[in-house]
Amino acid sequence: QVQLVESGGGLVQPGGSLRLSCAASGTFFSISVMGWYRQAPEKGRELVAFISSGGSTNYADSVKGRFTISRDNAKNTVYLQMNSLKPEDTAVYYCNADYLRSAANAPLSSWGQGTQVTVSS
Repeated sequence: QVQLVESGGGLVQPGGSLRLSCAASGTFFSISVMGWYRQAPEKGRELVAFISSGGSTNYADSVKGRFTISRDNAKNTVYLQMNSLKPEDTAVYYCNADYLRSAANAPLSSWGQGTQVTVSS
């Protein structure tokens, strides 16, 4: 089982920056894709960005050029650098990780508890 703990959320003015972190812990064989999702009030959860173990990245169109996802495989940690934040970025941000318990098991997925990001003046 993989536990994910997010940190770094908060209140920021439009145009500001925040950096989210998500650390994975527990017993697992490997972690493949790690990503960030967000859910705004009365909206569904949407993908923000994900990164493979090899460093390949993918972003939602709404955050391209403003957000950067990165990871430290040695620390089992994924980061989301958010720049030029807009009020519409306000949401609860969730970390997600796909992992294997062992080389013989099917992939599993784990979610963090979420961290609130509020962009407001």
